[in-house]
Amino acid sequence: DREFQVPEEYPLEAAGWRIDDSGKKFIRVKGVRWFTNINHGRRHQPLALMSMKDNHLYNNKVKKSTTAYQKYDNYDAIEIPFTNAIPSDYEDVMGVPISFLDKYNPDQFEILSANDIRSDESVPFKHHGLIKDKDSAIDGKPTYVRIVIRNKTLQNII
Repeated sequence: DREFQVPEEYPLEAAGWRIDDSGKKFIRVKGVRWFTNINHGRRHQPLALMSMKDNHLYNNKVKKSTTAYQKYDNYDAIEIPFTNAIPSDYEDVMGVPISFLDKYNPDQFEILSANDIRSDESVPFKHHGLIKDKDSAIDGKPTYVRIVIRNKTLQNII
């Protein structure tokens, strides 16, 4: 959550708000993230991953998921329903949740454009480059917005 000062005339209708001792109004906004490409300690920290087989065996979220590792209808990529389900041994394209960005390591992963992996040219070009809307379906059922990535560390193995 982040707190923002709002103008005096702003209505305090947010779930979280306060007025400080000097009368300034503030609201709290959930889900705010600040991303940067500035190098910092966590930016190059590798994400610990299990193999696809181990995720199927030990990751309860994957066990309960009906879409984990399934191919999208309109994109040449597989669905990764949770960041902790990214397989260590999958070298092709994956659609991961936007919460992945909190853990993104540019040494470990490459962020791709969903436009480059469309398997059906009738899928419109998306300027944002994300898998989203009805085009993100698996077996006709839409998924949430996904960022398209590839594991860079596997691309360097001969």
